[in-house]
Amino acid sequence: MSHRRLSLATAPIAIRLLAAALLITLVTLPLAGAGLAHHFSTSATAAFDERLESLLNVVIAGLRYDETTQRLEHDTALGDSRFEQVFSGWYWQISDGNDNHLTSRSLWDQRLPTRTHDDIAFRNLTGPRGIPLRIIERDIQLAPLETPLHISVAVSREELDATLDGFMTRLVVSLVGVGALLLVTLALQVHWGLAPLRRLQSDLEAVETGTRETLDTDLPDELARLAGAINGVLKRDRRLMERARHAAGNLAHALKTPVSVLNTLAEGFEASSRYRVKAELSRIDEAVRHHLARASAAGASGLNRRIAVADTLAPVLEGLGRLATRRNIVLDTALPSTLSVPMDPQDLQELAGNLLENALRWARRRVSLSGGSDADGVWLMIEDDGPGMSASERQQALARGARLDERHPGSGLGLAIVNELANLYGGRLRLDVSPLGGLAAHVWLPTRPEATLS
Repeated sequence: MSHRRLSLATAPIAIRLLAAALLITLVTLPLAGAGLAHHFSTSATAAFDERLESLLNVVIAGLRYDETTQRLEHDTALGDSRFEQVFSGWYWQISDGNDNHLTSRSLWDQRLPTRTHDDIAFRNLTGPRGIPLRIIERDIQLAPLETPLHISVAVSREELDATLDGFMTRLVVSLVGVGALLLVTLALQVHWGLAPLRRLQSDLEAVETGTRETLDTDLPDELARLAGAINGVLKRDRRLMERARHAAGNLAHALKTPVSVLNTLAEGFEASSRYRVKAELSRIDEAVRHHLARASAAGASGLNRRIAVADTLAPVLEGLGRLATRRNIVLDTALPSTLSVPMDPQDLQELAGNLLENALRWARRRVSLSGGSDADGVWLMIEDDGPGMSASERQQALARGARLDERHPGSGLGLAIVNELANLYGGRLRLDVSPLGGLAAHVWLPTRPEATLS
């Protein structure tokens, strides 16, 4: 058994559109988020560095060299008490490169590593007690010193990192929310946009099951033209089917009279010739009836409106009811009023009529007709209390032209025609033993017929 592999190529349009939207969202939103995160990180770091540069300029402005004591001095407050708190993460340092340092009180007995820079430079490092720092440093020349001085200002990165982390958290939450909202919006848009296609599909299913004859053309222009074209095809097919059915009926009627005349003329033949002529005429009559039944079922299959089974069979039951009364046979019927099937009314009447006539022919006291439905179709059960059939006889009875009892009139076509009618509508006929003691003919017909024209 082969299994069809599910892929986007065979998936419904809605799934393919949503998959494409999801793919675009998963690509574009992370790229947009990365761009925003990089831009914000660069801007926040630049603003942070500007503060550091301002502090560096204040440190440089307060620096002087005392020639009397020959020592560096710094006499300007930076305006932030954290430079006075030990290991607060806010430090400044002045070094002459000879292990002579002038530092903020917050640095206490620790020193910042130095690098020679002619211009302002920024870098990250780990300071005292493992605190991450952002440092700005540069070398300056202070008269009358011959060696340049290295000035450093370092500030804890915790505030900057907290700002960046907070932005990233809000950015991720926002992008996830935007992505979800975008997908929901696209899903609603796809659902709304494909609504006409779903209506067209529903109409096609209704035509297939026989609940309506044409498609609704109240659709967008593109689909309205498609629905109109399909309606034209359906109308032309119905016209061709009706023409074929009428042609088959006319053929049957045209052959009926010549066959009757030939039967009459055959009476004047010798016994041996008369038997052979009548046998051939019987075969002609059987062939006409057989192909008429096939044309009737094939022409109507799949495009009929649903018909109420009880209402359609009412005339047949009325006529056969009178026949049952004359034969002192009770004809019981139990057909739900809601039972319906997409089938030509004449075909249903012929199908049920043949089975009921056969049951009345063999029944002793009682014939029963019942019906019902299941998930895929409807069923009819015709039972009698006659002698019934053996398993081999039931199989033989479905062969065209088979007659199990030559004492009763008939061509042997009844059950065969019923079987072929059922098959042509996608159904089936099963013969079984009835609880009444005779034959039980079970006919099942699908609610979505699929004609087998073989």
